[in-house]
Amino acid sequence: MRRYLFAVAAAGMVASLDAFAAAAQTRSTITPPPNIAKAGKIVYCSDITYPPEEYYKGSKAIGSDIDIGSQVAKLMGVKAVFKNTTFDSIIPALLAKKCDAIISGMNDTAKRRKQVDFVDYLKVGQAVTVKKGNPEHFTTLASLSGKRVSVESGTTNRDFLTASSKKLVKQGKKPITIVTFPKDTDAFAALVAGRVDAYYADAPPAAYYAKQNPAVEVCCHPINPFPIGIAIRKGDPLSAATRKAIGVLYSTGAMKRIVAKWGMTNAVVLLEK
Repeated sequence: MRRYLFAVAAAGMVASLDAFAAAAQTRSTITPPPNIAKAGKIVYCSDITYPPEEYYKGSKAIGSDIDIGSQVAKLMGVKAVFKNTTFDSIIPALLAKKCDAIISGMNDTAKRRKQVDFVDYLKVGQAVTVKKGNPEHFTTLASLSGKRVSVESGTTNRDFLTASSKKLVKQGKKPITIVTFPKDTDAFAALVAGRVDAYYADAPPAAYYAKQNPAVEVCCHPINPFPIGIAIRKGDPLSAATRKAIGVLYSTGAMKRIVAKWGMTNAVVLLEK
């Protein structure tokens, strides 16, 4: 057993060294914009309440987005700083230059592209989380008709639920009662407390919560897979540098390893690079 563990550790060390070598080799070719180089850091706005993509362990921010953002910065030879920002105010914060970019599981939508540029890095579906045993027998979004469903405010998930509810009403069915919360953790807590019948979110946090809490389970996923990206102010040269860095994370296999590390393999779709 010890020999096996040592072999695994050694293999992991080699992989880490290979990744480090690739990063070091590439760093000189990914030149950050002058303002980023001068500051020595990329400041990301991130709503750090969304495990496993971004959340706090004690006072430390961790998660898949934290790893991705950190690797992007590392490839440019700078450090990453993550500024906790409520999601429904996160684009205004970027536009007000309170940060250099957003990495927060943000869907790349036409509406948002009117305000910011995106560098996509994954596709993420949504999921419905319910009480263990699925007592309401939910099977599809349509089965949420007449039920109370919690969701984080300011998200495309909320918009998608609203659109789905309107379709149900046109079909002569009861609307979905959408209960919004400023934090995704609060939206999930509402399900556990019995204040809602279901919780709607991206598949990665839904899978994470279900794994952590035996009182709930995920049904009906993935729904509506959609690209998520790093948002950057329009015309900012940081976009081009970030796009190169994401390409490196794919070509070296680092993106796949990050996804696996956070248990997201079955909850996301890797982009074709």
